[in-house]
Amino acid sequence: MCCGLLWSFLCFSQYDKAFVIYNAKGKAVTYKNLKSKSLAGNLVLFGEYHDNPIVHWLQLELTQDAFDQHGVNVMLGFEMFEQDQQSVLNRYVQGAFPEKSLKDSLRLWPNYETDYAPLIEFAKTNKLPCIADNIQRKYASLMFKKGRTAFDTLSPFIRNQMADPFFELDTNLSQYKALKEMASHMPSGANGSYMVESQAFKDATMAKFILANMQASTFFMHYNGAYHSDFYQGIMWYLLQAKPDLRITTISTVSQSDINSLDKEHLGRADFIICVPENMTKTH
Repeated sequence: MCCGLLWSFLCFSQYDKAFVIYNAKGKAVTYKNLKSKSLAGNLVLFGEYHDNPIVHWLQLELTQDAFDQHGVNVMLGFEMFEQDQQSVLNRYVQGAFPEKSLKDSLRLWPNYETDYAPLIEFAKTNKLPCIADNIQRKYASLMFKKGRTAFDTLSPFIRNQMADPFFELDTNLSQYKALKEMASHMPSGANGSYMVESQAFKDATMAKFILANMQASTFFMHYNGAYHSDFYQGIMWYLLQAKPDLRITTISTVSQSDINSLDKEHLGRADFIICVPENMTKTH
């Protein structure tokens, strides 16, 4: 009977929690640990799975905690909004028009209502600035298809909405190496593309507008796909090239069939790794 009870416990123990937070070394830690370290710095890169409800809930929790500690010095930045949308986003957060007009005016992600609206509404209520810091999708696509020289004819106004197209690119970074390897196994059209440059263009652009908006007193919460900051690369690499004294905390998201220990491949992915079950409900 005891053996049977133990076996039942072991079988069901992996389902008694919705997530586990690990540190970079794979040790399980509490949300309190994550909050304490994150809020002691001046910038958080919160790497998400775009469709994971647990991560979006934790983003909101940490943002609320950041406001409790740093007040109106908190600034929010989003991969999910593109730079040309900045003026409309500003006006909405300042209360210039209703939410319906925001939805009619901007290219919102399909999961905006469930996942990003709570952050925007929190910012609006508390008068916190929101930064649309990603490059327009059509220009990321242009880089993907034609490379840097395709930007020579763009107007200065458009080029001001992105990183310099001739940004520095370190192809030895493991995340970019992985993308290059991925491209080599794709159909011939993609194989001949500028996939790494396109990814790095997004990273460099987001870093540019984070830095352009941060002040000495700013506490910056940034929300981005995990790949953009995993292994302390992507956005973080560009940030530290420009301002090495930034105190950045990185958070990533991974999914596993068993979340009771962190798989070796995820060690060192970020300061904190939110591990969620593979069968977690998705928001879209």
